[in-house]
Amino acid sequence: MGVWSYGVFNLGHILGISTLFGSILALDLRLLGLWRQIPFRLIATPAVPLAAVGFSVAALSGICMIATNATDYAGNPFLYIKFPAIALGLGNAAALHFLPAWRTSKSGEPSPRERRQLAVAGGASLASWLAAISAGRMIGYW
Repeated sequence: MGVWSYGVFNLGHILGISTLFGSILALDLRLLGLWRQIPFRLIATPAVPLAAVGFSVAALSGICMIATNATDYAGNPFLYIKFPAIALGLGNAAALHFLPAWRTSKSGEPSPRERRQLAVAGGASLASWLAAISAGRMIGYW
């Protein structure tokens, strides 16, 4: 690996995280009830695939970063926060897609009960991804 490898992987990681979180933020804020005048599908249609692309870039570049500096990361306690937070974020996203409220919100206006379910999912998503990003940022300071 060249001298610039880690820097290039780090840049890719930041771009992937930015794309992921920017998409997730807009979607989760809508799930929490902001921008109700905008139909949910108008936000979800571009946000979901964009978030998937951002996650893929972040995951691949993150693997490369760990591979190039594995000894620096050994024993870093923030990795034990970051990876479970990522797993929770992904699990929450998967669970959200199976909720009947998700399907309803993509075709029409969900009921008050369904809105509460979506808000819980949106809040859990924000908490998970903010924890993952924060822990990831702290890795460099350990």
